[in-house]
Amino acid sequence: MSVTETMSRAHSHGAGTQKTLSSRADRPTSFDVNAIATPGGREEDWRFTPLRRIEALFDPANYSGQDLPVKAEVPQPATYQVVDVDDQRCQPILAPGDRTAVVSWDRATSVHLVDIPAGAQVADPIVLQVESDSEDVTSQRIYVRCGENAEAVVLINHRGKAKLNQTVEIDAADEARLTVVSVHEWDDDATHASNHRMRAGANTQLRHIVVTLGGDLVRICADTEFASPRGHIEMLGLYFVDEGQHLEHRPYIAHTQPNCYSRVTYKGALQGKSAHSVWVGDCLIGRDADGTDTYELNRNLVLTEGAKADSVPNLEIENGEIEGAGHASATGRFDDEQLFYLMSRGVSEMDARRLVVRGFFAELIQEIGIPQVQDHLMEAIEAELEAGGVLSEGLETEAGQ
Repeated sequence: MSVTETMSRAHSHGAGTQKTLSSRADRPTSFDVNAIATPGGREEDWRFTPLRRIEALFDPANYSGQDLPVKAEVPQPATYQVVDVDDQRCQPILAPGDRTAVVSWDRATSVHLVDIPAGAQVADPIVLQVESDSEDVTSQRIYVRCGENAEAVVLINHRGKAKLNQTVEIDAADEARLTVVSVHEWDDDATHASNHRMRAGANTQLRHIVVTLGGDLVRICADTEFASPRGHIEMLGLYFVDEGQHLEHRPYIAHTQPNCYSRVTYKGALQGKSAHSVWVGDCLIGRDADGTDTYELNRNLVLTEGAKADSVPNLEIENGEIEGAGHASATGRFDDEQLFYLMSRGVSEMDARRLVVRGFFAELIQEIGIPQVQDHLMEAIEAELEAGGVLSEGLETEAGQ
């Protein structure tokens, strides 16, 4: 769908109406900040989100006027530039679909462009460091452009304290093999909304990985577009929610072209009072998407009392000529049988709990394909477990009985 068509659809619905939209594809999108109203909390896209903790990002007047900078490590032949928002290489991908997305677009004054030329094989990861020590409300727009038959891995690290409203656009041309990893290790008081919009060409292998381990409130929305037949998109996610944190992930796969493949797999663990995760996975199979093969999965491991996981998989099918489609969601506590099996073979309860959690996340972490990042994330998860007391919780309970 073109930008003009997308904007027209948004205006046809009306910016401030309370109309219930049964289809994910019918929700308004627009590049006009006045076309998408500030949410009140009853909207389907916002009903799980504590608005008071993110409302500072809704008002364009709150922004500092300075985009949050990026520190880049970009091996050749890829390039990195800060360019004007009207640069012709940064053609918009889809259109903003909620209030934070359209305000981020409106407030951005530049674009951090990563350009991977056609045919390039970038051996080392391209690393973008997003760091902040300011509590000013800021915007940021990152654009990753991968040419035909190119191959690369892009890693975006987020650290510090911030109130950041971000747009990440990913354009993977025909035959490209691109992996984009976005890691969020914010300080405990950070607020971060990020809207990822990505496009995959013909025979493209696009992998999108999100890891969220920090922040007071983090909300990541990821929308996809198959620009041609025979596209291949994998969306993987990992999150660990501590006491008082709200971590929200909303991947959306739109199959509008024939013979495309997608897999969505997110896993999360929660510990501590008022720890709250939200995962809403939407998948649309359009009328013209013959031969679609898609599946989405969300699993949550609740480690302590007082934590809450909301998981909502949605599958909308408008075409019966498909290869396969399905979804699954599961939320549970430590598997007593797994713990018993390990302990019966001489493993202490503390080590057994550690092994269960490591095994829960290991499959996804290994998909990242950057050894130093994989090792760091396993260490970070163990640190989260130690800090939350989960590893020794069972032993303490038995001692008190």
